[in-house]
Amino acid sequence: MVQFPVNTHRFDPYKNMKFRVKWDGRYVAGVSKVSALKRSTEVVSHREGGDPSSQRHSPSTWKFEPVTLERGVTHDPEFEDWANKVYSVEAGVVLSLKGFRKDIIIELLNEQGVVAKAYKVFRCWVSEYQALPELDANGHAVAFEHIVIQNEGWVRDIDTPEPAET
Repeated sequence: MVQFPVNTHRFDPYKNMKFRVKWDGRYVAGVSKVSALKRSTEVVSHREGGDPSSQRHSPSTWKFEPVTLERGVTHDPEFEDWANKVYSVEAGVVLSLKGFRKDIIIELLNEQGVVAKAYKVFRCWVSEYQALPELDANGHAVAFEHIVIQNEGWVRDIDTPEPAET
């Protein structure tokens, strides 16, 4: 079986270290970690009265796990601005019913920096925002901020072809 139809010489899977995140038509600066895209299907168990003592199983509703984005703390306000559309401390309410949901795109790049796969994540909104991590005067680490994004599903963008490697 051929794993890479365009690059038949390739047998190594893509690495997880080259990627980009896009929303509102532009790439988000500095994202260093994206949690897994994961979905599951609830299982409904049932048994008919005349069946033996074993159950039957069938699929029910889908569940899409939240996606977490993480990046080093800078002066770029993208994470905070989006999180503030969901809730404002001053107003105590959702600030923008129109703008708090976004579709995002997560692109996986090959080693040459070319988009190899892309995923569209739909109707996302920020359910958690961490502006600063725990601070430690004895530590030697980068300060990270993160957002947790709820979503209503995702699909692979099948219009993103396998790039020809040179």
